[in-house]
Amino acid sequence: MTEEITPQVFEKLVSLASLELTPEEAEYIRGQLNKQLKSVHELQAIPIPDGTPAARHGVPFPVEHSPALRADAATPFPNSAAILEQAPESADGYIIVPDIPHTSLG
Repeated sequence: MTEEITPQVFEKLVSLASLELTPEEAEYIRGQLNKQLKSVHELQAIPIPDGTPAARHGVPFPVEHSPALRADAATPFPNSAAILEQAPESADGYIIVPDIPHTSLG
């Protein structure tokens, strides 16, 4: 199996994600990601005839058999003050988070 995610590429991804992994964890995760990519490529190789309709949830349900969508309803948390009390900083009902310095990803 050719590995699309080489150790060098994986190191760069781990660095960008600011992860701290042991060498064993890194090798395990890199192997699992390569296996998932292999599975994706196998699925992409399955021939699908032109005109095959897309399926939702794996089964193409006609509209009359589709479950009805539920109405969206906002439900406020009953004790938001208790959550805000746990925040290091808050103002006007919002949690204040520190600025994250933007750096180039290149």
